[in-house]
Amino acid sequence: MAESPMKIEQQYPELFAQLDDNQRRAVMRSLAAGWHEDLEPTREDVEDLTDYMRGAIDADEYGRRSDAAAHRAAKASRRAAGIVGAACQRAFGAFHSLLRRELRD
Repeated sequence: MAESPMKIEQQYPELFAQLDDNQRRAVMRSLAAGWHEDLEPTREDVEDLTDYMRGAIDADEYGRRSDAAAHRAAKASRRAAGIVGAACQRAFGAFHSLLRRELRD
């Protein structure tokens, strides 16, 4: 399960230090919503959200950053799936070769 929003605030206190109470609560609500979906934000995710909430970036920039982060995560996921898939193919191939040898003998 993803790390609780409270621990994220403790993990990155410098990102929350610049927020007022309303901004901090809004960020915490957003993180809590993601937590319930088993999403685990990176430091970059938290930084982008706090930057947006304090007005350092606008909605368009926040969207660009979020899209770029999602693209990187999807690419990493595809890469990991390819590694697992390749390992499964090798294992299946080895098993199939062994089975053919056994059937020949």
